[in-house]
Amino acid sequence: MIQTEPLISRSAMIRCALCADAPCDSACPKLAPSDLLRSVWFRNEQGAVSRLPAENPCLICGAPCERACVRPTEVPIRELVNRLYYQVKPQTETAPPADESLLACDLCGIPLENPFLLSSSVVASTYDMCARAFEAGWAGICFKTVCSLDIHEASPRFSALTGDGGSIIGFKNIEQLSDHTVAENMAIFRELKKNYPTKFILASIMGQNEAEWGELARLCQDNGADAVELNFSCPNMAEGGLGSDIGQVPELVERFTAAAKRACTIPVLAKLTPNVASMVPAAEAALRGGADGIAAINTIKSVVGLNIHTYVSGPAVRGQSAVGGYSGNAVKPIALRFIAELAQDPALKGLHLSAMGGVETWQDALEFLLLGGSTIQVTTAVMQYGYRIIDDLKQGLLLYLKEKGFGNVREAIGLGLDSLHSTTDTLERDTVVFPQFNPERCVGCGRCMISCADGGHQAIRLDRNRRPKLDGKRCVGCHLCVLVCPQRAISPGRKRVLPAR
Repeated sequence: MIQTEPLISRSAMIRCALCADAPCDSACPKLAPSDLLRSVWFRNEQGAVSRLPAENPCLICGAPCERACVRPTEVPIRELVNRLYYQVKPQTETAPPADESLLACDLCGIPLENPFLLSSSVVASTYDMCARAFEAGWAGICFKTVCSLDIHEASPRFSALTGDGGSIIGFKNIEQLSDHTVAENMAIFRELKKNYPTKFILASIMGQNEAEWGELARLCQDNGADAVELNFSCPNMAEGGLGSDIGQVPELVERFTAAAKRACTIPVLAKLTPNVASMVPAAEAALRGGADGIAAINTIKSVVGLNIHTYVSGPAVRGQSAVGGYSGNAVKPIALRFIAELAQDPALKGLHLSAMGGVETWQDALEFLLLGGSTIQVTTAVMQYGYRIIDDLKQGLLLYLKEKGFGNVREAIGLGLDSLHSTTDTLERDTVVFPQFNPERCVGCGRCMISCADGGHQAIRLDRNRRPKLDGKRCVGCHLCVLVCPQRAISPGRKRVLPAR
C-alpha cells in the first residue's frame, strides 16, 4: 500500500551524502545501497523494496558498506536496509508495472513517454547535459532561454536557505539567459533532434520586440524544437521591458504571444510570472494571443540570507547583491495555488498546463497533476541531486497509478480541484476534530503543550508521567499539536458537532 507518510523518514538517514559513485556500493557484493537510500530519500520506499533480493544479505554481513561510507558511523545503512525488509516490505502489496506505459501522456498533442521535463535553466543548457538527461529517462527538456542579448553572468550567482539537516529548502539565483549565440543554440537543437528523435524539445525564447519574438519562434521550429515556451517571467533581467516586466502586463503578453504564433505552427506556451496577485489576467491574455498552453511558475522575486556582519544579502558579488529568483521545495505551496487558479478558470479550459515549482519527489509531482498540471518541469532538485532523480519520480508515480487502478497518468489530472476553494468562507464550521495521542510513540517531550499554551488554546497539559492530556472544553481542533509533534504521535481523532448557533 502506498504510504501517505514514509515509514522511514529522511531524519533516519539525514547524514547520507547521496554520493556520486558511492563507496558503499563498491563495498557491498549483494546490494547497491546508495540506490536504496536515494529511493528512501525521495519517498519511493516501495520502489526500493522492489529491488531487494529475496533474502536479506545484511543478516550475515559485517557491514563493510558502513566502513566505506564517506561519513563512517553516521549513516546506519544496515539498519535502513533492515527496515526496508521488515518494516516496509510487509506492507507492500503492489509489484512494479512491467513497463512504463501508464506514464505515457502528451504536451499539446505531441506524445511524451512520461510527464517529466527539465525546466528552462542551467540544467538544460548544453547538448551534453540534455543528452545525458534523455539517457537518464527524462521525457523532454525546456532548453535554457534563447535570446539575442549579450549575456554576462555574475559570480557567484546562487544562494540558499537550508534545513536542519543541511539540505536546501529554498534556492535563490540571479542567473539570466543562455550565454550561447542563437546560432549555437540552433545547432544544439538540430543535433538533439537527430540523435533523440522521440524526446521532446521545448525551446524557451525571449525577444525584445514583436519581430524578434516571431523570428526566434520560427528559428526554433525550423531547427527541431517541438514547441516554444515564451519566457514572460524571468525576474533577473538587467534591461527593462523583459522577463517578468512583460508577464505583469497582460497587453504585452497577448501581443508577443500573437507574434510568436504568427511565425510558427508548433505549439506555443506562455511562461508566466508568479510576481503578481493573480495569474489569470496574463493567462487569458496569452489565450487571446493564441497560446496553446501555459507554463508556471517561474521563480519568485526574493532576498535571501542577509549577512549580519557585512549587511549584504546572498549571493554577494564584490560587496553588492540584488533581488533574485526564489525556487526549491519552499515555493511549492505558492506554485500549487497558481496552478489550481489557472486550472479552475473556465476561460482556460483545454489549455495545456506545464507545472513547476519545488518538485523533488513523485508525490510533489502528483500534487501538481491532481491540481490540473498536465506535465511537470523540474530544475532546483536536479541542481541539488542530479538527473538521477528521474528514476524515483517515474517509479514512485508508476506504483501509485497501478495501486490506485488508473489506466493512465492523464486520469489523475485535476482530481483535486473540486475540493479546493478560493476562500475559507464555504468551509463547514460546525464540527471539532479532536487530536488523539499515541502513548506508544509519545516520548513526553511536551512540545504539544508548549505550542498549545503559547500558540493555541491552552488545552493540553502533561500528567505526572509526562504524557499529554486534552481539555476537551478548551480544544478547538486546530491541530497545531499534530503538526509540531516530533514523534508523529498525535493524529486526528474523534469529532464533536457543535451546538447550533
